[in-house]
Amino acid sequence: PVANEPPSELPQTRDREPPMLKSMRKNGLTLALFALGCTAMVVLTNELTRDRIAHQQELEKLRTLQALLPEGSYDNDLVASCKLVSSREYLGSDEPMPLYTATLKGVHTGYALETVAPDGYSGAIRMVVGTDAKGAVSAVRVLAHKETPGLGDKIELKKSSWIESFVGKFLTKENAASWAVKKDGGEFDAFTGATITPRAVVKAVKNLLLLQQEHPELLQEAPSCDTTP
Repeated sequence: PVANEPPSELPQTRDREPPMLKSMRKNGLTLALFALGCTAMVVLTNELTRDRIAHQQELEKLRTLQALLPEGSYDNDLVASCKLVSSREYLGSDEPMPLYTATLKGVHTGYALETVAPDGYSGAIRMVVGTDAKGAVSAVRVLAHKETPGLGDKIELKKSSWIESFVGKFLTKENAASWAVKKDGGEFDAFTGATITPRAVVKAVKNLLLLQQEHPELLQEAPSCDTTP
């Protein structure tokens, strides 16, 4: 009898993953987990600090407003009085500008209104102007600008006292021409080598005062910050 031949063994093939690809896959997974963990930490930190940051922002805003309106001239919550005024012609921007109204025992005593000088030397200059019930300037503060350090940045109170030259000034039909830098026939000083910046600021403050005088309805009928989308 013929001996049965052992069954031939078929070679077994296994899909072996190259070591480099395996290492890349492992590293990719590690990086993905690390990124996920970092994202979770950022989200958690943001949630935990959101209220604190918002509170600090409100305090900073309140400190700015308190510098614009005389102490004791109001007893209302200035931040809660916020409205949004829209007027590119007078406020220099298509963006609605925040308006804060000061009252004392229910009587209007002043405004703090943000405005933009669009024609600064290096771009727009954002400011906030305080006025009393009679329309006199109580203070002006620069909120943001890109003017040249050592020249145009003298509009900042911490760099010079120039911005204080507006305090107590009125705008009337008789003195309208004086609301300009001296180089243009006005009463405001310019900076040596930097006339464009103060010229833009003076013009912006003048336009804001014109808005208050000629279009008070834009202030009175402005929508609340809370209700404006």
